[in-house]
Amino acid sequence: MNPEILLIEDDDSLNLSVSLKLEKEGYTVQSAFSIKEAESLYRTCNISLIICDISLPDGNGLEFCSRIRKESRVLFLFLTALDTEENIIAGYARGADDYITKPFSLNVLVSKVNALTKRFPKENPDSIVSGDITLYPEEKRVCKNGQTLSLTAREYSLLAFFMENPLHILSRNQLLESIWDIDGSFVDENTLSVNIRRLREKIEDDPSAPAILKNVRGLGYVWERSCEKR
Repeated sequence: MNPEILLIEDDDSLNLSVSLKLEKEGYTVQSAFSIKEAESLYRTCNISLIICDISLPDGNGLEFCSRIRKESRVLFLFLTALDTEENIIAGYARGADDYITKPFSLNVLVSKVNALTKRFPKENPDSIVSGDITLYPEEKRVCKNGQTLSLTAREYSLLAFFMENPLHILSRNQLLESIWDIDGSFVDENTLSVNIRRLREKIEDDPSAPAILKNVRGLGYVWERSCEKR
């Protein structure tokens, strides 16, 4: 599956033409016309590549790139009329992976996007993203909507195991042997249930909504959302 793209461009006609071209090439495109819209989409979608104008109605694309770089290595491509050497250098300095100046050919843009997305998937990701939840393996840290969650070491290990194996039912023994590193029969039968209940309380906002972490009766548990390694 091709990576999901976030396009940030305030020119209506250009936004539409770029979106249609990329979608024709098989990409899923989330369109934003401002930094505020872009930040909301980035937190709620599994974005792998950001295509961003620099001059936007409510801010500067360079600053937006800097903020994103503090938490993610998501691919970043600037699409802008600012074509001086100074502007281009500034874009790369903020963490851009590539830079294309207006006016441009849509075919050239697609070629750049294709070249960038060949970098996926990563064997050792900087982060694993599932909806509004982002896990940082090296830091052993988890964020929800950009806010760090307070998890115990056991809760973190459980969440990491689920997010590394999304959409697959994991048996009780698999979880106990992986997280506790012993045969499941030697662990109190309530241990896993208690830890998963506490984890759900921290990652799920609405108990009445469909569970992200679901109990499949008689079989085990499953992480119900797709995950993307970045």
